Amino acid sequence: MIKTLGSHIKEYKKPALMTPVFMVLEALFETITPLLMSMLVDNGVNKGDMSYIFRMGGVMVICALLGLLSGLMGGLTAATASTGFAKNLRRAMNDNIQRFSFSNIDKFSTAGLVTRLTTDVTNVQNSFQMILRMCIRAPFSLIFAMAAAFIVSARVASVYLVAIIILACFLALIVSRAMGSFRRVFEKYDALNSTIQENVGAIRVVKSFVREDYEISRMEKAVDNIYRLFVKAESIVVLNGPVMQLAVNSCILIIAWIGARMIVAGSLTTGDLMALLTYCMNILMNLMMVSMIFVMISMSVASGERICEVLNEEPDIKNPNSPIMEVRDGSIRFEDVDFSYSKDGSGKPVLKDLDFEIKTGETIGMIGPTGSGKSSLISLISRLYDTTQGTVYVGGEDVRRYDLEVLRKNVSVVLQNNVLFSGSVIDNLKWGDPDASREECIEACRLACADEFIENMPDKYDTKIERGGNNVSGGQKQRLCIARALLKKPKILILDDSTSAVDTATDAKIRQAFLEKIPDVTKIIIAQRISSVEKADRIIVLDEGRISGFDTHENLLKDNEIYREVYESQTGNDADFDQAGGES
Repeated sequence: MIKTLGSHIKEYKKPALMTPVFMVLEALFETITPLLMSMLVDNGVNKGDMSYIFRMGGVMVICALLGLLSGLMGGLTAATASTGFAKNLRRAMNDNIQRFSFSNIDKFSTAGLVTRLTTDVTNVQNSFQMILRMCIRAPFSLIFAMAAAFIVSARVASVYLVAIIILACFLALIVSRAMGSFRRVFEKYDALNSTIQENVGAIRVVKSFVREDYEISRMEKAVDNIYRLFVKAESIVVLNGPVMQLAVNSCILIIAWIGARMIVAGSLTTGDLMALLTYCMNILMNLMMVSMIFVMISMSVASGERICEVLNEEPDIKNPNSPIMEVRDGSIRFEDVDFSYSKDGSGKPVLKDLDFEIKTGETIGMIGPTGSGKSSLISLISRLYDTTQGTVYVGGEDVRRYDLEVLRKNVSVVLQNNVLFSGSVIDNLKWGDPDASREECIEACRLACADEFIENMPDKYDTKIERGGNNVSGGQKQRLCIARALLKKPKILILDDSTSAVDTATDAKIRQAFLEKIPDVTKIIIAQRISSVEKADRIIVLDEGRISGFDTHENLLKDNEIYREVYESQTGNDADFDQAGGES
């Protein structure tokens, strides 16, 4: 873990190395000051030598200023190194996440990845800064103070030594007990983030079903779990304070008693006693600081392990050696394909025994009950997942031989869950092709029948889209996503139930535009409506992951019972399908 995390300090090594130097200097100047004060009292105050008092006072001021400067510089370099370290970690994690396949993302969950990028990195950042500053300063300050105390009086300094040994054992017990609770806290953060994400993302549904009280109770439960674990951990850590205070007061009393007797006996001066009392506070406070450092490190170890999991995760889908950099055409072939979402294929197969071929430029409809594997099938074409068994060919080549970017640029998929981003209409369209001209964007919108409503918007193509596309209807969002996909100029266009919120008349216009304007592009249209696929060249009927039928509309009506039942349910006298349905 240390090697993985340490490799991301990179360009911030210099401030990371300078910080300990400044911290040691600060500790050194802090240690010198009580010795100077002892000399000032014994040789200046007690003898009434004002010249000596001024000289020694000036030296003390210089030491204090140098200590202050060292502390400031240490704080600045530590902040630079720790924030830069956190920046590099987040960037590296995000870069790796962008290379993840869907199965990698499923492994961590979206909420888990958000927690790692935010809370966990912040914990590691704070711990790194603490290590650079306090983890260096506190031990060195403690060692310097102990050495100075022994120089002043070994007899009195032995009191510190006994106190340190006792306190170290007690503080080690506190830290070990607290570490387990802190580890469990971060596991609960994933559940909290998941609840927040789901609640806020679906706030309209929550309100429409009047489920605010239920969501509030879920949130309270998640928050309460973290609260209880933190209270448990903090109730252990808080023992640091009173135990340390007891040790400090006890040491002060013992040192004062021993020191007073030694002063009376003439073996210790008043200045020496003042220095020893100062070192007492210094040593014990630094010991408490060391214990708190261990608590902070124990918290960050759990976070560091979670960060390393993301950094070390290898994408399940990678580019091959010497990849093919051009997709010849839009032909598709499935050969003995099985697919399961479990990595090792041990889970229940989602797709089984798929064997079919699609020619370049064909329009293929795909229909089947919910859960029949339609979305899983098209995910294999653009290699969002890899087959468990068998081979998928695009342009006559195994999809696993293509460069991933090249393949996905030529296979344009409009998914069921359409996503728009905050920005203008034109900004969203250019996700399909960042270099597309305004005219190309407008033409794509004409093909997708999106120009009709865009022209009625206040700023037309410069109209701002709210985050998630909340200021456009479901049908408008779908048409914008189709236009965005068309701008990629793909060889294969896949619409995964992407016109479900569009009225049937507009749906027909879109299909007609595709037929006339992009005849050489292979088009796969997944739909629940027969009217969306009946004009296709051929139609795939899926049932429980298998192909029940693959033929024209007319032949399927004759020979395929599943297709015929769907058709009759939507077009018969008892049909509940709204042929003239409008946009949502």
